[in-house]
Amino acid sequence: MKFCRFASGNKVRYGVAESDTITELKGDVFFQYDLTDETHKLDEVTLLSPCKPSKIVAIGLNYRSHAQELGMELPDEPMLFLKPSTAVIGPGEDICYPPMSQRVDYEAELAVVIGKRAKNIKESDAEDYIFGYTCINDVTARDLQKKDIQFTRSKCFDTFAPIGPCIETELDPRRVKVESHLNGELRQSGNTIDLVFPVARLVSFISQVMTLLPGDVIATGTPFGVGSMAVGDTIEVVVEGIGRLRNRVVAASIS
Repeated sequence: MKFCRFASGNKVRYGVAESDTITELKGDVFFQYDLTDETHKLDEVTLLSPCKPSKIVAIGLNYRSHAQELGMELPDEPMLFLKPSTAVIGPGEDICYPPMSQRVDYEAELAVVIGKRAKNIKESDAEDYIFGYTCINDVTARDLQKKDIQFTRSKCFDTFAPIGPCIETELDPRRVKVESHLNGELRQSGNTIDLVFPVARLVSFISQVMTLLPGDVIATGTPFGVGSMAVGDTIEVVVEGIGRLRNRVVAASIS
């Protein structure tokens, strides 16, 4: 099933998307819900980020091709960093190019959405804690990342975590194509078969470090081909079996 979060009028709702129609849900998508008889046309609502994570746990150098691209050795353990909830935007929302950066990059990734509280879980049990999968763009101010060494500033600007368009619950993450398209031109094309640490390993490992909550997101890493964006560009993240996440780059307003 494809779960989405959307705005219609002045209300925000969850629903199940099928073709060009969304069937509204009643209740909490991560706990208990029922399908209603209320339907909406997809082109008559505004899609929002499909979840509201308390945190995004992202993984560095988790594609062999990306590590080779950067001339770096593969890590022995997953390399973790965080993106805050304030970085999250949904499909169609603008990525704001911060004035303190001179290079902002796209990074197309498969994202895991956690379905229930996970702490110290076994790798063999990880699937029980996964609600589904979505697309994420791990937007990065690359020049600041190199300047700061650690990742906090470069990864955490507002709008630097586009997520969407939906959460797909019926996906096998072991062999999924992950792409990015900049202004319609293919820039990244990888497959999760190239992951250094597979999804189940990531969920288990992260749960040994921090408690994962329903709606939290794990960004599983990006394949070869990352590159820069400019104001006016449109960037699309496409994950096989999930859909297309499209965002435009605009200059950040200075207030």
